[in-house]
Amino acid sequence: MQNDSIARRLLAEGLGSTLLAATVVGSGVMAERLSGGNTGIALLANTAATVAVLATLIALLGPISGAHFNPVVSVIEAKRGRLARRDAGLYSGIQTLGCCAGAWLAHLMFELPVWQLSAHVRTGPAQWVAEGVATFGLLLVVIGHRRSEDAPWMVAAWIGAAYWFTASTSFANPAITIARSLTNTFSGIRPVDVPLFILAQFIGAVAALRVARMLFPDRAAKPEVLHA
Repeated sequence: MQNDSIARRLLAEGLGSTLLAATVVGSGVMAERLSGGNTGIALLANTAATVAVLATLIALLGPISGAHFNPVVSVIEAKRGRLARRDAGLYSGIQTLGCCAGAWLAHLMFELPVWQLSAHVRTGPAQWVAEGVATFGLLLVVIGHRRSEDAPWMVAAWIGAAYWFTASTSFANPAITIARSLTNTFSGIRPVDVPLFILAQFIGAVAALRVARMLFPDRAAKPEVLHA
């Protein structure tokens, strides 16, 4: 990763998070409108759009900020010594703001009320376990991939698969989770369900770090660039 200024890296994280969330929410709206009530088709379209934009954004912005777009990734990178703790906090804040802005942008594009809260129920042990598994796998890929050029397709592929094999459809991201509570559309989640989703995500991320230190000791513990 280039040793870019914090302002440039935050711009990359904020822009990437905004476009990612706009894609997740916007493609959900479009899919629901065009699928004729077929939820499976709608989820397939939502998945395809998310995978495509995630791979593109990581390839485009990764050289600037690392393309985290996800507070759990930034926190774990700080614990690995690859990101200063202060910067991890700044990253997390701008990621959350960016994701919320992305949800509102999607509403504007589809002529929906900008300010809304989700009524989509997502709760229960199965959903929480699913979020832990989805985030565990994501962080294992983030830590374990060998070449930087592999990150875009590996991360996107994991998220795409986890959309389908997890009960929660793989949020795996606190910033996206918060943003999705602000949209009463296909991709939404009730605000009251958000805290336990985020808790499960952090548990999954910490577990991934511990496992990665055993599987990939050279990558899990070796700092590359420490941003001051």
